[in-house]
This record gives sequence, structure tokens and C-alpha cells, in this order.
Amino acid sequence: MRILIGIDDTDNKESRGTGYNARQLAAAIEINGLGKVRGITRHQLLVHPDIPYTSQNSSACLDVDSNDLRGLKAFARDFMLSVGAIGSDVGLCIVEKERVPEEIIQWGLDAKSIVLKINTAIEKAEKQDIYLVGLTGTHGGVIGALAGVGLRAGGNDGRFIWINSEKNLRDIEQGVHNIELLHHMAGIDEIQCHGEVVSNPTDRVWLNGWARPVLKNHKSVLLVDKELNNTNYEWKCSAKESVRLVSN
Repeated sequence: MRILIGIDDTDNKESRGTGYNARQLAAAIEINGLGKVRGITRHQLLVHPDIPYTSQNSSACLDVDSNDLRGLKAFARDFMLSVGAIGSDVGLCIVEKERVPEEIIQWGLDAKSIVLKINTAIEKAEKQDIYLVGLTGTHGGVIGALAGVGLRAGGNDGRFIWINSEKNLRDIEQGVHNIELLHHMAGIDEIQCHGEVVSNPTDRVWLNGWARPVLKNHKSVLLVDKELNNTNYEWKCSAKESVRLVSN
């Protein structure tokens, strides 16, 4: 079955961030034979004076193929307890992807624009029989953990910080690579330029050192711009600011 694991507020100002902890959890899940992680997405939530956060108020969601939901819950709980930084308010949410209802998807969207409450998150999770726990501190991370699951299930928010592929985009050197390689080696579902799919497999793309596919229509989509001034490649990765604008 396909399972979503949302985590939030796992760090402090001195520790590694939630994205790093999400990647470590993914590696541990696979090493321990509990499932195969398809990918990890980062979801930007509201930044507001009434919301405590470490740096950017983002949550992360793992998309996992597993037949051991009970084992995954116990393992993820213990793992997050072990990595939660001093002063963090770790939240953990685990649910089968097909069981995420519209109400929880809307919760994720609301978390991007309004201040939400811990008790409301817990009530919504209980109503939908969704596993949601606060593990450290105030348990405030349950808001973002539930939101991350909702936004990942909605399929149109955030960007990938890791994709299970032959070679992750983070490890592919800056430079020119053809589209076929990016599809088959880096796990990119589509490459798009202003909403139009770039389909010629022999076209070349300049990777600018910050290639982050976005989650769009439940696909990993690399955003590019047409290159008009260089004959060595036809496309270039969209600038970091442009990718953040559409994925935050």
C-alpha cells in the first residue's frame, strides 16, 4: 500500500533541519526493510508572528510503498523521538494515501494562509482515523505534519527534496544533461516550460546547481526556461526564485 508520512518541527536553530531528518528517516525505513520510499516533498506553511518556527515553517512528507503500516508507525515514532532536537515540537502523521479525505487536503491549504490550532488538528485526525501524534515539546508540529500529508495527497503543492531514482538530482553535477537522462536516471516525470511539456528526449538542459522539481498534478515536474543565446543546450533550469514562487 502507499503510505504518507508527514513530519514537522523536528529541529532547533543549531540542528539540521526537518528536510534533512526526513531524508534520514527515508534511508532508515529502507535499510530496515519497512518499505520503499518513492520521494520526499517539502511544503511551505504560513509564516506569522503567532506561529513558532525555526527558520521557514515548512513541513516534509514521505511517500512510501509498504505493507507494514503498524511497523512503520512504531519505527517512525521511535526514529523521530531519537532525532527531535532539544526545544523542538515534533509532530508525526502517518496514513494510507488513498484514505486522505478532502477535509485534510483543505487543512493543508489552510495551513498556508491562516493560523491553525493544535487541538483542531488532533480533532480532525481523530475524526478521520488518521495517526497523528505530538512527540516533543508543545506538540505544535502536529499542525504541519497533518498539513504536509494533506498537501502531498492533493498533489499540487511544494517541491521534491528527494526522489528515489538511479541518481538524485542533488548528486547530478551542474552542467548540461539531456532530457532522457533526467527522466530515466533522475526520476523526473515531466519537464515543463511555462506549463507546456518539453518532450524531445534529445534536447539538453542546463542544470544550475539548484534543480528542485515541483509537485504538480501528482508528478515530479522540473521547470525550465527556453535558452536563446547558447547553442550547447536548448533549455535551462528556472531560477531558484521562480521555483520558490510556484512551490512555496
